[in-house]
Amino acid sequence: MKRSIGQDEKEIDRILAGEEEILPSSGFAVYVMDAVRREAAAPPPIAFPWKRALPGLVVGAFAVALVLVAVVVAIARAIGASATAQFSVSFPSVLTPTFGFQHSLETAASWTVLALVVTFVSVKLSMRLTSGRA
Repeated sequence: MKRSIGQDEKEIDRILAGEEEILPSSGFAVYVMDAVRREAAAPPPIAFPWKRALPGLVVGAFAVALVLVAVVVAIARAIGASATAQFSVSFPSVLTPTFGFQHSLETAASWTVLALVVTFVSVKLSMRLTSGRA
């Protein structure tokens, strides 16, 4: 039984023409329009405050770069030292705090105090910026 292409098209047209029209339920259109109205009435999303975040990102990048420089200097000094020398992490003279401590425990304490002060200042500054007071 061989059919021609024209007969197949006629049969497809007949099948498609006999199909019933699909109608949505009675509340569907109302529900969709209510959802569209709610979306249209919603306020636009809040933009990210890049102007306020940029200084923190810059300071953070600078701090990471500073730590990387200190690590590279420490590694270079460790490699340059003799094999029997004790490995110690030391910072370039520009990076060391000027508190006058000579011992490693005192140096660690000064770095800790410095970190706490910087943290306190950054938290207070961010709280002041977000509260709206100048």
